[in-house]
Amino acid sequence: MGDVLSIKIGIVGFQGDVSEHVSAVRRLSSQERIVEPVLLKRPEDVDHIDGIIIPGGESTTIFKLINRYGLYNKIVKAAEAGMPVMGTCAGLIIMSKNTNDERVKGMGLLDVTIRRNAYGRQIDSFIESIEIEGIGRFNAVFIRAPIIEDTGVTKVLATRNKEPVMVRQEDRFGLTFHPELTEDISIHRMFIRTIEGERYVSTGGRNK
Repeated sequence: MGDVLSIKIGIVGFQGDVSEHVSAVRRLSSQERIVEPVLLKRPEDVDHIDGIIIPGGESTTIFKLINRYGLYNKIVKAAEAGMPVMGTCAGLIIMSKNTNDERVKGMGLLDVTIRRNAYGRQIDSFIESIEIEGIGRFNAVFIRAPIIEDTGVTKVLATRNKEPVMVRQEDRFGLTFHPELTEDISIHRMFIRTIEGERYVSTGGRNK
């Protein structure tokens, strides 16, 4: 029997759908791998993980808190060094090149331009089946979702009514919807496969 791969996923843990992502990540463990969620609240937490999830929530609040506690620049540096990152809804806004919101400075990790709350108020939220490249059909939950107005150099993995709702750039993923609010963990599984493909280990560095 070979060694079981250990993967630690850091979830920005200040506000938003944190517990839902934690639950989804825990369900990714198998005989081949142990996947452990780690709440990111301090810069040093990033030194011991293999991938990062920035959850949905209130983008202005998450932005203020990751700046206040020194996580913003730490996440950018880790991503630029090759660590996979996934942002859902508010997380996508924060990862973007252009947030169209003077209150939130985008990290520039995804070459996209965003328009916030483009789908209306929370009462206008909905679930719709979409086709995702590499996954297939997925029941996507849209809550005050942003719109990707310009996809830049990113690869579009899914659309709704011809509008992009999931993009990828290198090992970074951005989603306008909330995969953590469903029982389907196939998107989280895709993220884990990306980490395995990069051969990250739980120390946060590449396994040469």
